[in-house]
Amino acid sequence: MMKTKSQNLVSELDINIVEDVKHALHEDIRHGDLSANLVGEDTQATARIICRDEAVICGRPWAEAAFYALAPNAKIRWFVDEGIKCQKNDIIFEVQGQARALLSAERTALNFMQLLCAVATKTALFVDAVGGTKVQILDTRKTLPGLRLAQKYAVSMGGGVNHRIGLYDAILLKENHIAAAGSVTTALEKAFTVSDHAKFVMIEVETLAQLSEALEAGAQFILLDNMDFATIYEAVKLNNKRAVLEVSGGINLETVKAYADTGVDRISIGGLTKDIVATDFSMRIIQKAI
Repeated sequence: MMKTKSQNLVSELDINIVEDVKHALHEDIRHGDLSANLVGEDTQATARIICRDEAVICGRPWAEAAFYALAPNAKIRWFVDEGIKCQKNDIIFEVQGQARALLSAERTALNFMQLLCAVATKTALFVDAVGGTKVQILDTRKTLPGLRLAQKYAVSMGGGVNHRIGLYDAILLKENHIAAAGSVTTALEKAFTVSDHAKFVMIEVETLAQLSEALEAGAQFILLDNMDFATIYEAVKLNNKRAVLEVSGGINLETVKAYADTGVDRISIGGLTKDIVATDFSMRIIQKAI
């Protein structure tokens, strides 16, 4: 089940991976690794990175960047590809190079792996839960500061779909925007005047009356926020496939299939990136040579 990363992130990721890793290494090492410096400067080693959980592997670009930043001549051999599910205690990859560099890069590489694998794995659980339906599982902007692109990449590795990247690339009119504008219709009219600068214009509605107003105003993407099942079924009927309908709010693995069965098109889940448990990784030196 190899997944392809979201195409709209590729160019930005190519830039940000290096910056992500540079910042993380500086955060950890600063002026030097006091522990690794106790190892002989010429000592070479081979290390194995092992995943202690069943997980969807994600984070290879960041892990490689961490090791290459400190050991440019390192040799890395992967045994489980990006986007593939591993079993507990599988060897994910081996890295060979200067022992000091491997030790210094270890935690940074594993920190990225444990975070991004956790996001990809959780996303895959939701995607599998709605299997057989037409529904897409989407992420949100509820990401760790500074790591949004990385986490959205992980969502795509888990089979999910990236929502807007930030406030700059799409318009989502929420309750406060509507209140400030005065009405659903007015908010949409203003949004449509600048829509050439946005990938899409979406409006959030909380009642069937707001949904009707949004449809009359020409909304093509509508978010049904925190509606109960009965209301969502009515909303789908009222919409009659005129707009793309998305639901969000308090959806979990136990309820996501029921939401998918209502006939909506998309389900956005903040928990994919904010409510996660890190995947357990460890690095073990298996061979060293002076």
